[in-house]
Amino acid sequence: MTSHLMNTYGRLPFALSHGRGCRVWDTDGRAYLDGLGGIAVNTLGHAHPKLVPALQDQVAKLIHCSNYYAAPMQEALAAKLCELSGLDAVFFCSTGLEANEGALKIARKFGHDRGIDKPEIIVYEHAFHGRSIATLSATGNPKVQAGFGPLVEGFVRLALNDLDQVRAVARSNPNVVAIFLETIQGEGGINPTRIDILQGLRQICDEQDWLLMLDEVQCGIGRTGKWFAHQWAGIKPDVMPLAKGLGSGVPIGAIVAGPRAKDVLQPGNHGTTFGGNPLAMRAGIETLRIMEEDGLMANAAAMGERLRAGITEGLGQLPGFKEMRGQGLMIGIELDRPCGALLLKAAQAGLLLSITADTVIRLLPPLIIDAAEVDELLAILVPLVRDFLGASHP
Repeated sequence: MTSHLMNTYGRLPFALSHGRGCRVWDTDGRAYLDGLGGIAVNTLGHAHPKLVPALQDQVAKLIHCSNYYAAPMQEALAAKLCELSGLDAVFFCSTGLEANEGALKIARKFGHDRGIDKPEIIVYEHAFHGRSIATLSATGNPKVQAGFGPLVEGFVRLALNDLDQVRAVARSNPNVVAIFLETIQGEGGINPTRIDILQGLRQICDEQDWLLMLDEVQCGIGRTGKWFAHQWAGIKPDVMPLAKGLGSGVPIGAIVAGPRAKDVLQPGNHGTTFGGNPLAMRAGIETLRIMEEDGLMANAAAMGERLRAGITEGLGQLPGFKEMRGQGLMIGIELDRPCGALLLKAAQAGLLLSITADTVIRLLPPLIIDAAEVDELLAILVPLVRDFLGASHP
């Protein structure tokens, strides 16, 4: 059948029709355990009994109104995000890309306000911040960038987890105004920024009067067992883009800013049509409320431990297994060879997952996953990877 969709995705040969909890069904009635959570989006799984009535209630009241008017639910969700993060102010948008783009604008204007005509931002190898021209330029993946030049200038790219490189830039480049990185790189292969590095970056930014901007789009909203992954390091960023899991599937993004960044954007500097709409705000408010009521951060930490223990036991000594990275329910299993074939093999075995950076199996299940479902995931995944490594030679 001829498709009228642009050919932008390599799709698997089935369509999902509905879900409940951590399980989804396709249009032929086959069931799958959801180990991907819509790529870290479906925080509360599918058809959550507390979320669905709230969204139904909101749809019947008001889905959208423009930002011309006062927005009580924006105020409520912003207050909650500030309470959880210790930061001061929020701008709402609709996607992680928009949140990251807004962060880049904040950094540039922060520099211009200090008399720097060509502000520059430190970014990292293997980073992924989005697919707009600016976020694409900040991204550290030549495959993603190919064919879209000229890229936006103003970025200094460094290796992750290397403070000496940052200090060298600080000595030599007076135009730098910010450091921008994912607390845990997602698309780049689940690469965590070390705790001591995060603490060092915070110190350097304080010394240099730079903004520390931490992209928590994929690793935030309780996924690692804390509200935001940087909280494991006991620091606060100046700017924190959020999206994905904040709305449990309803499109939402946010830029959360601390005292040095919160007043950089003024009326006329930035805006959005859909950002902060009532449906998205209700989804965000209810998501955070349900996470607290149901103890989902603690569950993410405990189930992540169980999952990692099972992976270590089942795969850790296997030739071809390189390492496991991540925290909580954000896990990457790196093999010594490309493993894209596992995407379809896993689906055929009843498990949805992701392959990223060619050689990394990525697991991002809903934060509601329970012990029995973790064990079921392992019972599917471990034999699959063992068979794959045994049958495919590097």
